[in-house]
Amino acid sequence: MKKVIIFDMDGTLVDSSVTIVNAINHVRKNLNLAPLERELILEKVNDPELDPAKYFYEVPAFTPEHEAWFSQYYTDNHERELQLYSGIEELLQKLKNQGFILAVATNSYRGSTIESLSHLKILEYFDSLACYDDVGRGKPAPDMLEKNLEDTNTEAEDALFIGDSERDLLASKSAKIDYIMINWGFSDYQDAIHRVEDLEKAIIEA
Repeated sequence: MKKVIIFDMDGTLVDSSVTIVNAINHVRKNLNLAPLERELILEKVNDPELDPAKYFYEVPAFTPEHEAWFSQYYTDNHERELQLYSGIEELLQKLKNQGFILAVATNSYRGSTIESLSHLKILEYFDSLACYDDVGRGKPAPDMLEKNLEDTNTEAEDALFIGDSERDLLASKSAKIDYIMINWGFSDYQDAIHRVEDLEKAIIEA
């Protein structure tokens, strides 16, 4: 049995699709760019081959101004736009009661992550947060998962990562951590776990 269970946040724990789409388009509006379609943003946001700064904002790299615009939208709107996927809080409670250490690895900024998890009343379940601005590289690089391992004093073979995207899968491979793919988030993988109840069973058996 694994010791540490690491979760991706957006699309795995939290349905943040509305906020992500609107925040990206808010930044684009400030850059005098036309809005992108919801389906396109959600399709591309987890594409590991994509340069997100170039694709979403037509710039060579993200700037502090982009981060500020995105984060401000998130702060102003997360309370009415975010929601937990059904069964997630119950799953976290069960895992915690069984002695698992829980962590989050997310390409979101730390401020937005803490706001989201606090508003949804699940922040207290996690012993480690690894966010985009905590490490040198976001997923699919392994940096976030390695931070989770360091925070929890855990070896890779004692951890399990759960996510919903190719970026998550590649990050887990780079970090040499076992991985479970779910598909109730932004991606649609047929060879994945479809229900939270099945995820609980898979975690116990891993």
